[in-house]
Amino acid sequence: MHVTIRPFGNSRGVIIPKPLLAQAGLHDEADIEVKDGTLVLSKPRPRAREGWAAAAQTIAAAVDDKQVLGEHALVDEEDWQW
Repeated sequence: MHVTIRPFGNSRGVIIPKPLLAQAGLHDEADIEVKDGTLVLSKPRPRAREGWAAAAQTIAAAVDDKQVLGEHALVDEEDWQW
């Protein structure tokens, strides 16, 4: 499919037809990168720590937040400053 690259403020842009977005599974956001001289749009990768806060709240609500490192002191823990 041939598209026109148009001015968009200080940048340039293209109109992506809705059927192509649906076929690629893209909705509100996408990752963009250059691979071998080609622009590639893809579904966003999960961000680091995304969802951790909700998971912690779920664990706390289930009263399942026991210590997972064991009961023993960590190496050099007595030297730590809090």
